[in-house]
Amino acid sequence: MTVLRARAPGKVNLALYLGPTRKEDGKHELVSLVEPVTLADWIELGPARGHTDEVACEGVVGPNLAAEALERFRAATDWDGAPVRLTIFKQVPVAAGMGGGSADAAAALRLAAKASGLPVPDGIARALGADVPAALHAGPAIMAGAGERLTPIEPIAPHAFVVLPADAPLATAAVYAEADRLGLPRTLADLAERRKEVESGPTFHNDLEPATRSLHPSTDDALADARAAGASHALVCGSGPTVVGVFATLDDARLGAERLRERYPKAAAAAPAPPGFATPRSFA
Repeated sequence: MTVLRARAPGKVNLALYLGPTRKEDGKHELVSLVEPVTLADWIELGPARGHTDEVACEGVVGPNLAAEALERFRAATDWDGAPVRLTIFKQVPVAAGMGGGSADAAAALRLAAKASGLPVPDGIARALGADVPAALHAGPAIMAGAGERLTPIEPIAPHAFVVLPADAPLATAAVYAEADRLGLPRTLADLAERRKEVESGPTFHNDLEPATRSLHPSTDDALADARAAGASHALVCGSGPTVVGVFATLDDARLGAERLRERYPKAAAAAPAPPGFATPRSFA
């Protein structure tokens, strides 16, 4: 079997506006401008060691969304190819608001499609989770609904990021619950107005930020440190607690990361992921 590898880029929410919960499923309506970045996991697909599909991800315990993606792909396409092993090499912070699990699931779908010669079925990404359609698209887009409605957009003006991973994970559900407690959700009418703003470009705003800061107070320090290192904007990424600083160029971001590395050893510079960045590649 040919070994395949693909990047699974993390994402940055350049804007995230939170609306009310939906009666049908309890999920929040939102509008978000999301962009994949070059800080990415690597996923490798090769022959399984046993008689069933396998997923290995060192350092991460519990159910893996990539395994579910592979299972759903086989069921939806009737692909009966030989069992495969997905090996995930993590670079994107875990439970940190950068969509690493969703990115891994999207990469698993791309790799399965490449290995089988079959397209990814419509709807399979949405069934896996709200962030997976954007991760599968792997380009800048506006997310709506609970994240499942995707509108691809043109690349945004050049910029780069310093990514500051936090010292502890933060559960997405806990952040949304705290946002409700704090009364942060907007009305649907207000959300529609924010959509118009997002369509004109990044607003560098995150409605979830107060909830993240409430649950993870050291976020305040990270935001201030990113600005002190030269970021034009600093914001919580998704539900956090990862903080990103926005810089004009990748060189500027690299200098910013160097300034911050003594306090944040895992500080990393990243750029928007270019077209084709997540495309699977074959290896002998």
